[in-house]
Amino acid sequence: MCGIAGWFDPDASGGEADTARLRRMCDTIRHRGPDDDGYAVHPVVALGMRRLAVVDVAGGHQPMASEDGVIELVFNGEIFNHEALRAELSSQGVHFRTRSDTEVVLRIYERDGLTGLNRLNGMFAIAIWDGRQRILRLIRDRMGVKPLYYAWDGKRLIFGSEIKAILAGMAERPPINDRAIWDYLTFRYVPPPHTMWQGIFKLPAAHHLTIAMGDAQPKVKRWWDIPRPDGRPLSDARAIEAFDGLITDATRLRMLADVPIGILLSGGLDSSVVAAKAARGGPRIKTFSVAFDGAVDIDERRFARLAAAAFDTDHHEIVIGEKDFVDFLPDFVHYTDEPLADLASIPLYFVCRLARETVTVVLSGEGADEILGGYSFDQWAIRWDEAAAKRPASMLSWLGRKSPPVDPGLLDLRAARVPLTMTDYLTSEEKRCLLRPGVDHPDSLDGLRSALARFGKASPLAQALYLYSQDWLVEDLLMKADKMSMATSVELRTPFLDYRVVEAAARLPDHLRVGRGSDGTYETKRILRAVAKSSGVPEAIITRSKMGFPVPVYGWLSGTLKGFAHDLLVSERTKLRAWCDNGQLQDLVACGTAGDAKSDTRHRLWNAMILELWMRHWL
Repeated sequence: MCGIAGWFDPDASGGEADTARLRRMCDTIRHRGPDDDGYAVHPVVALGMRRLAVVDVAGGHQPMASEDGVIELVFNGEIFNHEALRAELSSQGVHFRTRSDTEVVLRIYERDGLTGLNRLNGMFAIAIWDGRQRILRLIRDRMGVKPLYYAWDGKRLIFGSEIKAILAGMAERPPINDRAIWDYLTFRYVPPPHTMWQGIFKLPAAHHLTIAMGDAQPKVKRWWDIPRPDGRPLSDARAIEAFDGLITDATRLRMLADVPIGILLSGGLDSSVVAAKAARGGPRIKTFSVAFDGAVDIDERRFARLAAAAFDTDHHEIVIGEKDFVDFLPDFVHYTDEPLADLASIPLYFVCRLARETVTVVLSGEGADEILGGYSFDQWAIRWDEAAAKRPASMLSWLGRKSPPVDPGLLDLRAARVPLTMTDYLTSEEKRCLLRPGVDHPDSLDGLRSALARFGKASPLAQALYLYSQDWLVEDLLMKADKMSMATSVELRTPFLDYRVVEAAARLPDHLRVGRGSDGTYETKRILRAVAKSSGVPEAIITRSKMGFPVPVYGWLSGTLKGFAHDLLVSERTKLRAWCDNGQLQDLVACGTAGDAKSDTRHRLWNAMILELWMRHWL
């Protein structure tokens, strides 16, 4: 695990000034890799890294080069099947100098080129300089667990694990990208490929980028995608057994490291299943939980303690208060690089900081809701089943009707007026009222519509989960997981996002993800509940309702944080005044801090507050 940075610049000489520039870029992401650094600076190309030593602590130094020095790479992440790949390559006569997964990536690329990507099971952001072809390649893992950014000015490309590294390598900061502001106000995060800076982009998940001498622009291409259900017949019992085996093996692989490992244990179903699998037959594992001081009604620690007792873990807890939360906000917007208004980010930072006292790697249950149908998908399944029951047997039965008996957008989300999404706080019309004249862009939901079109015909559940696994999972959940864990120099691993688990989940029949149980009630993540039961997860955890990660901040907005909100958004210091109508900002603060404010109104207020904090820090 580390942070990477570098560039492709036809005018770069590779001299001392370039080396100093690369070091400056890597210094901005030292938190991602406090254990080691490395630099390769040549004419045209430079590769740099900061390393958090997890596998082959002594031998995994980067950049790493081929025997002839023609191919060099830097790599952020982990390849969890590197031992199996190493054994296979060794049996074919490939010589290894180290035990590191970085060298496995290098040897696979030497032999197979980009097609070798399909052999890698892991989370990764990779930069490869292929001197044979004079090409720089950037590669992001299938599910987007590891971020990767690049800037392109028409001639030169700069890349980094974080935007701050790219900014440190530029002669001057680019202008703000108002398209990013437009989209952020709808989603509470900036969807790809845009960022808050003009000319700086996210490499989307499961994509690679290639740039060569003489290219007019980088070539970006998707190299993997979540499959559609294939309809293969498989009994429920066999499907559950197979899925149980996959999640067991995915967890086993993510327990491999040369440093101590723990688990972020919320007490929910997902992290409890991970704990159950990780605790099998090995040394006593450490688990970590976080709660808010005084917030008894949303304190999940009793469930975390229940799981910890069931699996005999060495359990640790941290309790944070309002002051801890608010005092961290300036650092928060520094570490995230972009505005990210997910309230759970801050407690995640504190529990990772607690974990770092005794471990270097943590496992989490992230991704289970998106691949298996968590949240409120049981309620959606009821609506979909009712609509399917009312669907006419043929088009002939529609003749003579003024309108179809079923909203076609319910049974095929491609026909829905508004795509199903986790976050949708402001419409285009509402944003035109909030923002000053001249800031107007295509509807923010158009990206989701394009994703649905790419996925194609499938059940509404399959379509919805595909959507949830795109921007929401990648740019909110996984982004906060990466940025908050790496801010504390902790590596966070996600067994549910092993690509084999993701592909198996995508091929399940709907009823094993979300559907009716034997008692006729609808359940979310049905296959995971079956796995949890056979794995010894306490029944109270299996049957409890989904809570997400409850944070009491919205209650504070009507009390102790009311003045803070006013100072941020309705003062002479407010930077959003340059972008937003001042009257609209005042109304937002007044409505969002009212004692009877609705949840959506408080969401919108918090989103604006984080955007203002980001602007004060970065501008």
